Amino acid sequence: MAEVTMTRRSRITPEREAELYDAVLDLLREVGYDGLTMDAVAARTRSSKATLYRQWGSKPRLVVEALRIQKSEGFDVIDTGTLRGDFHAMIDRGDDCQMEQDSALIRGMATAVHADPDLLRVFRERIIEPELAELDMVVQRAVARGEVRADNPAVDYVLHMMLGAFVARTLIDDRPPNQAYLRDYIDAVILPALDV
Repeated sequence: MAEVTMTRRSRITPEREAELYDAVLDLLREVGYDGLTMDAVAARTRSSKATLYRQWGSKPRLVVEALRIQKSEGFDVIDTGTLRGDFHAMIDRGDDCQMEQDSALIRGMATAVHADPDLLRVFRERIIEPELAELDMVVQRAVARGEVRADNPAVDYVLHMMLGAFVARTLIDDRPPNQAYLRDYIDAVILPALDV
């Protein structure tokens, strides 16, 4: 199966693939997941719907790959020597404008994954599980340094807290998340929960 996927993907240049992913993300922001169609992606990118299906197989796979690719390198490469420093470095990798756009995408996808089991499966497999593993690596380094107790129950909820802050900011405060807010949230909520 991996050989088939690599053979299929080799027909599109990296530049063309990036262009397709950008178009998918733009459409997601404009019309949401439910409103995004393969026809619309094909029209926006001047490609054929058959090509899109040949390359990605389905709308969920195309959308999740676009979301996954637009994410910068993983959290696991961040190692400042302290958990607080690592969390702040995660926040500092994006600017406030990008955070606002990402927040809108996440809110839209949160609704869509509950209505589409295929999307939920691919989203968990390609985005959630890798991010959980990366974040766990960051937290486990803090455990190894003695910053966090290994048996602290909050360790299992770090991603929940971070994602919750990111999504809830707009819902509760009617303001997009930004770096200052997320840094404050980390210092006031996440680090104390971890006894750091």
